[in-house]
Amino acid sequence: MPFWGQLGFQDAASPIMVQLIQFHDHAMTILVMIMTFVAFTLASLMMNSFTVKTISENHQVETIWTIVPGIILLSLALPSLRLLYLMDEVMTPALTVKAIGNQWYWSYEYTDFTDLGGDSYMLPTEDLTEQTPFRLLEVDNRLVLPCNTNIRMLVTASDVMHSWTVPSLGVKADAVPGRLNQLGLMINTPGIFYGQCSEICGANHSFMPIALEARSPEDFMQMVTS
Repeated sequence: MPFWGQLGFQDAASPIMVQLIQFHDHAMTILVMIMTFVAFTLASLMMNSFTVKTISENHQVETIWTIVPGIILLSLALPSLRLLYLMDEVMTPALTVKAIGNQWYWSYEYTDFTDLGGDSYMLPTEDLTEQTPFRLLEVDNRLVLPCNTNIRMLVTASDVMHSWTVPSLGVKADAVPGRLNQLGLMINTPGIFYGQCSEICGANHSFMPIALEARSPEDFMQMVTS
């Protein structure tokens, strides 16, 4: 989860989030190099009163500054397209969970286990404990999922548009009434991950958090069978 003064991403807890952070670092490296080159060139021109005649009409230079930006754009576009397809791909799921956005709480349904799921409301400040210490993020009924398992999330809404988002997992899907959006999910490590509705949905939009608890497959099956 984020902490005060954090400038970067949250720690990655899924393969997709690892890929997103790597692409961000790749794009930022190219951006810094371009900005440094442009700043150096501008500073040199401003501080230099001389003009080089061979640069005014130089086909070789024009060819270079046409080809190089094209190569840079390709180096950004190809990894970006690859990542977009990976994010849309849903591998053969071992578990399907449906998240339903309501004003102003989430409901979860496990298609394979009828006894699990239910409504998930934010915990009031006076109900927080040592096990649930985070104000505006804790809920009374966490979504429990197994880690290292291909999971399909179906996201919809019952009233207005919402958005189911968990930054540490690199997932975000709009919850639209009358429509099912799906996303693939795999969690690398056990833990508790937090998110919030990311689509303005009314007066209490800020008070419908998402708390996801990832357990080992053995612990998850023990919970299901108990």
